Amino acid sequence: MWSLPPTDSVLHFLALVALTAEGMTAALAAGRRSMDYVGVCLLACITALGGGTLRDLFLGHYPLIWVANPIYLALPGGAALLTILIARLVHRLHLAFIVLDAIGLVVFTMIGCNVGWQMDASLPIVIVSGMVTGCAGGVLRDVLCNDVPLLFRSELYASVSVVTGLFYATAFGFNLNAELWTILTFVLGLSFRLLAVYYKWEMPKFVFAGDEEKER
Repeated sequence: MWSLPPTDSVLHFLALVALTAEGMTAALAAGRRSMDYVGVCLLACITALGGGTLRDLFLGHYPLIWVANPIYLALPGGAALLTILIARLVHRLHLAFIVLDAIGLVVFTMIGCNVGWQMDASLPIVIVSGMVTGCAGGVLRDVLCNDVPLLFRSELYASVSVVTGLFYATAFGFNLNAELWTILTFVLGLSFRLLAVYYKWEMPKFVFAGDEEKER
């Protein structure tokens, strides 16, 4: 089995950034639905920690990260409250939402891959672990806000997570500098997601008109 990468302080720092970023995306989404402050904070915690919680439940990885470290509940909740205070100062909320969500997608994907690999999982499970961690929180946020999840919209989303996970997992098989590779993966994944949004890159669609549609 390939050796595990050493403890990555850069990834730990990016994890804190991602928790903050996803808390802010949740606050922006909650504001569009006129939620009260408690609802905003609750949505922030679900968004930031939902993907990791589902991953740990699927893999049997205990204790859950926010159970072992309750501070991880305070970080997205605090970020959500801060967003409430500064939201009116942000003139391009949609752009901020996309960038912050992209940060969360990429960083949480790397974290999920790390957890899967530390549990001695096979490469496909490592990639799925990263994808669940990266995508599920945003899906829960959008569903609770009665929005179509970004995962199911036109621009590449889950594909970005898969590519990011595959690129990041390369470091598990070779003796590469963990922190440098984390930075490279972050830049690659974030650039890929933002370019996909800007240029509207899409996966091929399956369009099928049933017999009932043809008869109309």
